[in-house]
Amino acid sequence: MTKISAQISGVHGYVPDYVLTNKELETIVETTDEWITTRTGIKERRILKGENQGTSVIGIEAVKGLLEKTYTDPKDIDLIICATTTPDMVFPATANIIGDAVGATNAFNYDLQAACSGFLYALATGSQFIETGKYKKVVVVGADKMSSIIDYSDRTTCIIFGDGGGAVLLEPTEDEFGIRDSILRSDGSGAQYLHMKAGGSRKPATEETIKNREHYVYQEGSAVFKFAVTNMADVAAEIMDRNNLTGEDISYLVPHQANKRIIDATARRMNVGDDKVMLNIQKYGNTTSGTIPLCLWDYESQLRKGDNLILAAFGGGFTWGSVYVKWAYDPK
Repeated sequence: MTKISAQISGVHGYVPDYVLTNKELETIVETTDEWITTRTGIKERRILKGENQGTSVIGIEAVKGLLEKTYTDPKDIDLIICATTTPDMVFPATANIIGDAVGATNAFNYDLQAACSGFLYALATGSQFIETGKYKKVVVVGADKMSSIIDYSDRTTCIIFGDGGGAVLLEPTEDEFGIRDSILRSDGSGAQYLHMKAGGSRKPATEETIKNREHYVYQEGSAVFKFAVTNMADVAAEIMDRNNLTGEDISYLVPHQANKRIIDATARRMNVGDDKVMLNIQKYGNTTSGTIPLCLWDYESQLRKGDNLILAAFGGGFTWGSVYVKWAYDPK
């Protein structure tokens, strides 16, 4: 019996119009463009502004563009998975809101939360529904409105994050293309270094939690950096070894865009040059679940059928992982 794989048959992204530059951040907190650029590689990030504008806005635009460019009837979509750390509401799922807005009336939808590794977790999960033969069309969204949980008086975090995201369409193939392998990991002991202190069931919102500014991202940067730079590089190298791939075999590393130094370390471990690294952190900053699909969207015109891609990410929790993808189509 021929093995079915899940291939990415289309990708689309969306970022808000408002550009928050390093120069503007200099007027908000004590920092400089040089300091931010040297330590993170970020020059600007996008911010979603306006009343009642949640992560679903980003997801809806990404999915609408995806369906249009792939000539897909929304009623043919079987499943939408939305990877996000910043859902519109605790419930319903942001994926439900997206599905309703795009007319995917025959799909069931749910959210997946794994911080910055969310898109990889969702991609691996969505591919299983294709590989079993259960579904034919699965949409995987990675999107976040990080500005909604960032303290813009905290210069250690406000310089890093932005808003944006993207979506991919997964469809079955019996060829060699698609999602070839995945390695996903987590370590809950890392939660102390990167989390949001209040707003969940353990510590619901109160006047005191708001006063103490506990509804924003809390990060111990040096600890997170140390874990990320090791684990993201390790898992990327591991998936290459497992699939007998060398740096010469890789067309692109598609890394989570958290910090340029982490990306560089991962590329060195994989023995791939800068010309094989997808990079857009300078434009968008860290959009959490949105970084990898945004990279695929930005670089789609440069991809060729058969290209070997290594996707790698590291996120709060801690979560991390890598996915090996053999690209399934040439630029249209």
